[in-house]
Amino acid sequence: MPELVYPPVIATAKTLFRVLDLRLTVDGDHHVPRTGGAVLASNHVSYLDFIFCGYGAHPSRRLVRFMAKHDVFAHKVSGPLMRGMKHIPVNRAAGVGSYNTAVDALRRGEVVGVFPEATISRSFTVKELKSGAARMAQTAEVPLVPVALWGTQRLWTKGRPKTLTRRHTPITILLGEPMDPAAYPDANTMTAELKTRLTALVDRAQQEYPDKPAGPDDSWWQPAHLGGTAPTLREAAELDRRPRRSTAS
Repeated sequence: MPELVYPPVIATAKTLFRVLDLRLTVDGDHHVPRTGGAVLASNHVSYLDFIFCGYGAHPSRRLVRFMAKHDVFAHKVSGPLMRGMKHIPVNRAAGVGSYNTAVDALRRGEVVGVFPEATISRSFTVKELKSGAARMAQTAEVPLVPVALWGTQRLWTKGRPKTLTRRHTPITILLGEPMDPAAYPDANTMTAELKTRLTALVDRAQQEYPDKPAGPDDSWWQPAHLGGTAPTLREAAELDRRPRRSTAS
């Protein structure tokens, strides 16, 4: 079927990138295969990560089908767009169905995007990963490409106000070498290696990032181990365990 929704959404996103003068750096985009199925497994620091992870695959002329919470598909605005772009809804009460849908897409030659941390990392470091990305790659026998995103948290992240009109923000997108699922005895071993590779890519993105916090009040987006005021992994886990407020933050 023709892609009626995805191309204009990409064109709109590129226009917004230019209007906001986002300073995009993409490295390793050649690792996304131009044909055949593949899993893109990205770290997760922002509500906008799917946009920039998908942007990393655009030079290879691939459209990424992201796995996203079912609630996003139920929204009156985002729902039609998500369905039109053929993203994959994830219903945690029926996870097997979502998994099988993603595997079927991979076997048809689609690229599927996954955030194996499952939720945004408040610490801006790589959390423990779920094994679903590795299991899908092994079941469908397709490569798994690690993706590191950095700077996206400055636009919109958990627990911070949106700054979607922020201009001149550097955004880094690093894509690592594909992982061959046949090289790993099981999904847990592959997931452990994925975490090692993702952590190395995120560390590189942080070290090479051109901006530094302007002062203590601006250091919230920098991880604690780099001198920022973002919560540590332990502190972030405690925040995630707290009851959610009735209003979105």
